[in-house]
Amino acid sequence: MDATVTNTTSEGKTWGGGNKPLKASYGKLMMWFFIVSDGLSFSGFLAAYGFSRFKFIDSWPIADEVFTHFPFLHGVPAPMYYVAFMTFVLIMSSVTMVLAVDAGHHMKKNKVIIYMFLTIIGGAVFVGSQAWEWATFIKGDYGAVETKGGKILQFLDAETGKRVALADIATTIPSVREQHERKNGIWYDSEGALPTFSVEEIKAGFAANPNLLIRVQDLVPDIEALKASEDPTKLAKAASLEKTLVNVDGIGEKSILNREQSLLRLNRDAVGVVEGANLKHNEYGTPLFADFFFFITGFHGFHVFSGVLINIIIFFNVVLGTYERRGHYEMVEKVGLYWHFVDLVWVFVFTFFYLV
Repeated sequence: MDATVTNTTSEGKTWGGGNKPLKASYGKLMMWFFIVSDGLSFSGFLAAYGFSRFKFIDSWPIADEVFTHFPFLHGVPAPMYYVAFMTFVLIMSSVTMVLAVDAGHHMKKNKVIIYMFLTIIGGAVFVGSQAWEWATFIKGDYGAVETKGGKILQFLDAETGKRVALADIATTIPSVREQHERKNGIWYDSEGALPTFSVEEIKAGFAANPNLLIRVQDLVPDIEALKASEDPTKLAKAASLEKTLVNVDGIGEKSILNREQSLLRLNRDAVGVVEGANLKHNEYGTPLFADFFFFITGFHGFHVFSGVLINIIIFFNVVLGTYERRGHYEMVEKVGLYWHFVDLVWVFVFTFFYLV
């Protein structure tokens, strides 16, 4: 038996449909659907980043030591300054977009042109800044040595506690280094560009400079808590740490080995030199950080770049008077929703990667 359902309003009349449910046009609704679905994608990526960081917290790079560069200020430590500048520019572009939408509601064409232009400039500056940040991250800063287990050994000055670059350590050893190619080795594998220095040059330079120490990825544990335990294993571990670490009181900091242990660790475990970061190696810590950084910031950067292109198209339509003839600037409002979304997403990306 078939049942017939009739949808009626409070006045008893059957609803005849319409192109503006919830008082929103079809275009606005579709934009909101896209924003919700895309927001779920970013949420999944950031959640995966959070779980991975929690699992590999000991080897996770410190943001203040990674993003320390500022254009035209070479050698000047400016941790997070340029990232803060990028964030400020993107947020201000969202403000100009709000003003453009408001001007469109009042049918003020010239103001829409001005504010749309400023929004495009802000987006272009952000995309260019992100490309510069990528290039700096890939190039690297100091360099490091990789161990057999994929751990990173960084070099410090014992007096100042600051990082030391490989160029300041390595001793030139006259030798011939050949790049591994498919034709003269494993046929399906090939080596990337050779590093500036070899492991042997780093070892020789490190041994000749008694003021150098090695910092490892592991965090300094609470040694006092270990000593307070009655567990023989923990007591033995505490005693071992006191003999090998310089910064025994630096709970939560990266462990710094004393001179003897630094020499032992370098000569025993070092297998390769790492300069910069890519999907396989990362001089700042675990390669997983670089994987997430390139993917998530790249995905967001693609959204901003797409938004800039769309804004340029809308900008020229405004200049040509397309929306003036239509009698409304709803298209500006639609792209404004998208632009506010990419700004909001960046706030979360900024918080996860740079602040937490």
